[in-house]
Amino acid sequence: MTENPQASDATERRLRLGMVGGGPGAFIGAVHRMAARLDDRFELVAAALSSDPARSRAAAFDLHVAPERAYGSFAEMASAEAKRPDRIDAVSIVTPNHVHFQPAKAFLEAGIHVICDKPLTTAVEDALALAEIVRRSGLIFGLTHNYTGYPLVRQAREMVLAGELGRIRVVQVEYAQDWLTTPVEATGHKQAVWRTDPAQSGPAGSLGDIGTHAYNIACFVTGLRCDQVAAEVSIFVPGRRLDDNVQVLLRFEGGARGMLWASQVATGNENNLRLRVYGEKAGLEWGQENPNYLRFAPYGKPPVTISRAGAAATASAKHASRIPSGHPEGYLEAFAQLYADLAEQIAARNAGRAPLPASLLVPNVRDGVAGVRFISGVLESSRQNSAWVNLPPSR
Repeated sequence: MTENPQASDATERRLRLGMVGGGPGAFIGAVHRMAARLDDRFELVAAALSSDPARSRAAAFDLHVAPERAYGSFAEMASAEAKRPDRIDAVSIVTPNHVHFQPAKAFLEAGIHVICDKPLTTAVEDALALAEIVRRSGLIFGLTHNYTGYPLVRQAREMVLAGELGRIRVVQVEYAQDWLTTPVEATGHKQAVWRTDPAQSGPAGSLGDIGTHAYNIACFVTGLRCDQVAAEVSIFVPGRRLDDNVQVLLRFEGGARGMLWASQVATGNENNLRLRVYGEKAGLEWGQENPNYLRFAPYGKPPVTISRAGAAATASAKHASRIPSGHPEGYLEAFAQLYADLAEQIAARNAGRAPLPASLLVPNVRDGVAGVRFISGVLESSRQNSAWVNLPPSR
């Protein structure tokens, strides 16, 4: 691993960020750039934004990246940045799924921290290989399951781990959208084209795109590991090559049971991620489309509505909030929270101190491995007529 000759100055400046992918027409690239800027911890200084070298450089110029740091490929960028005295502190990888592994590997081997969009990779073998590279490098690796950045998702996790729900019995999670109800990929819609193409998305469609988010948030909030899945994966739109609807039964460690539904053909749903957790003593309910409120229902008592920054907000919720209660925070702020927390981790590393504990809630490469194993297990179960399939632990 190459050492950063200017790491020590990173406590007095914005961290230098590079980006791979996210060029013209890429929705998630713009989201990452806004999220990285929101708390003023990162500055985008290098980029390889497209697989076409000319378009890559032109797109970087449009984002005011200096010409000498507007690269034609991620390989060129990793090699060149590793040699610079003012090299990037971290790289953000916001490409389609099939272009996660190689850039992540290249930048880790260049000694640069990695922030990667989900899912981690398109194959379990690559996920495990990447986890080993991260382990050997000792570098920081963040996986942008952005819903873990919402204040009340973190509060729900804190309440569960504090025992306020008692032993968890039932976990219900769903992520419903309707934007693929028709074969929009046939119209050339960029986001639909790659998400429904096995060569770019990998073996999963809605399962990899939003099912992994639902799975991640269920495990994040409950702190439980899923041991087994029994699933049915469906394609409802004729001619589509990857799934657009997934239904999964979940068996968690300790005896909890769950159900997960992910659909991109659920007519009338825009971005309806919803989590419900029920324990021996109480239940919790949270929805992404109204994220500033958490419903807490103790058994035998009236339910309580907890607001994002109100009197009942816990330390983890307050850490992830920026403005007073009654002022909505949402998707971009939650995304930005992951960037702010990763900036704290990197700055602490550079300063030789421990990071703030609240910053350590960002999903990491182990969570990425768990997500890829979940995809693999669900697909295998569906192939076996919804038989129960074991999920190995992620270490």
